[in-house]
Amino acid sequence: MNLLVSRECQAEDSIVRVGEIAFGDGSFPVIAGPCSVESEEQLMACAEVIAESGGALLRGGAFKPRTSPYEFQGLGEEGLRLLVLARERFGLGVVTEVMAESEIAMVASYADLLQVGARNMQNYPLLRALGKCGKPVLLKRGLSATLKEWMMAAEYILANGNPDVILCERGIRSFDSHTRNVLDIASVPAMQEMTHLPVVVDPSHATGRRSLIAPLAKASLAVGADGLLVECHPNPDKAWSDGAQSLDLNQFRDMMAMLPSRILKS
Repeated sequence: MNLLVSRECQAEDSIVRVGEIAFGDGSFPVIAGPCSVESEEQLMACAEVIAESGGALLRGGAFKPRTSPYEFQGLGEEGLRLLVLARERFGLGVVTEVMAESEIAMVASYADLLQVGARNMQNYPLLRALGKCGKPVLLKRGLSATLKEWMMAAEYILANGNPDVILCERGIRSFDSHTRNVLDIASVPAMQEMTHLPVVVDPSHATGRRSLIAPLAKASLAVGADGLLVECHPNPDKAWSDGAQSLDLNQFRDMMAMLPSRILKS
């Protein structure tokens, strides 16, 4: 049986469109924004710089899966409303995580691209339901998932009727604690050999260190990734979550300036 996600089933690259932004057409869109939506002021400051710098989509967590139940869990629907306000002001499509099957309809009513986080890559009821949601899905690789397991997770979404899936390499667990995870840069061309779905890279979660984001953005471009997902924040040291892996806004501008102009949002 040929999997729907496989090159055997479809030889040509799939192009996944999120509004006017295309993934898989040879361009390199950049999705950026804060780990968590904290306030209107914080989110609008990010969105303004992202739009001015050529970013394609705005990411921001309204619902946050945190390791500790005592850490900030997100603003919930109020965070979604703020993301929509940013879209209206700056013309950036919205990317945010959905964590539960029961939340899909609500999140889909606000967001343009629904993200499945690494912890939920094998949440099969969630994946099945996202196959019927009518919105494109960004599927992150699990913390210790093999490439085959990652592909099979995407297959759940396609098999339930949704062909618009973007894969996201975000690093995998290793024995070395120098970085938060280890970016498996080889997974990008390896997956592109096996699947027609676009593959983007998240160097923020892969490293947990803002100093490594820009070099790995260049590496992602060099190996043929179909885009980037990065975190930025007006004051990363005061961020409510994952500040260490977030660029400040000047660093984000510098990263965007080093990327060839042909890859940015037109």
